Amino acid sequence: MNKKRIMIIDDDEDLSFIISDMLESYGYSVDCAADGDAAFELLSGNTYHLILLDINLPGTTGFELCKELRETSTVPVIFASARTNEGDRIQGFEIGGDDYLPKPYSMKELLARVNALIRRTYGFGDTEKKVSFGDVTVDTGARSVTKNGVPVSLSLREFDLLACLCLNANTAMSKEKLLSSVWGAFSTVEPSTLAVHIRWLREKLERDPAAPEYIKTVYKVGYMLEVKE
Repeated sequence: MNKKRIMIIDDDEDLSFIISDMLESYGYSVDCAADGDAAFELLSGNTYHLILLDINLPGTTGFELCKELRETSTVPVIFASARTNEGDRIQGFEIGGDDYLPKPYSMKELLARVNALIRRTYGFGDTEKKVSFGDVTVDTGARSVTKNGVPVSLSLREFDLLACLCLNANTAMSKEKLLSSVWGAFSTVEPSTLAVHIRWLREKLERDPAAPEYIKTVYKVGYMLEVKE
């Protein structure tokens, strides 16, 4: 099972360590950032399934960070803050927060909120499945690809891109959505990089890469994996 990845953005490093230790003990992968700059640096190179965000941060606020995040990403956000008045809670939801947890809170309640939001967003293991097209089989849970029963070697990015297309099979994915999902919400990767990775996947998986049957280009949108039901 692929671990869900969480980022904690909080300048209280002791609290972040405690939360991180607890979440990792329940099977999550966790990164921590103490300010907005550190958070954006992590977001530029990684994909996260959930963000736990404090409101009071050095040099900025969690509200401002969430606004900027929402310009490119729909990753679930839980605000966690000592600011508990109704106005702050409403503002948190209005700018794109998914939950608001007032400090102090118990680790048990935090875990319950995280688990619930992960389930609502990603389902109960629905993001792990086998997809077959032509003579290719992709197992997104095991991170394996075979062609005619023979393992196919893919780079980490190639597999993540293929998995994203598999999990959204028969749905046109915009270039922006694919870049955000695979390279990170704040990645500076150019669309040409995506095109190169698509070409590499076609060369490894299609019978005729120049006339792809499955990894299709969708005019003025992006790409789609076409799978016969």
